[in-house]
Amino acid sequence: MQTIRTTQHRALVRLLIRARRSKGLRQIDLARRLHQQQSWIARIESGQRRIDVVEFIRLARAMDLTPSDLLKKIERRR
Repeated sequence: MQTIRTTQHRALVRLLIRARRSKGLRQIDLARRLHQQQSWIARIESGQRRIDVVEFIRLARAMDLTPSDLLKKIERRR
């Protein structure tokens, strides 16, 4: 089963994009906070790359959000 294109994954990606934008961050800004290339963020946001739990936590914290708050938002959208 290919899970990268599931409804849940697309919801996660949309949530991460909204969170980044709500913080006024461009992809390059977030990438720099994470010591990553901008293309890494672009691949995540385009759905080409999945993230693991550790990366999710790092992304949330880099946006000054708590991972649990983001998870709650995902749960509410189900």
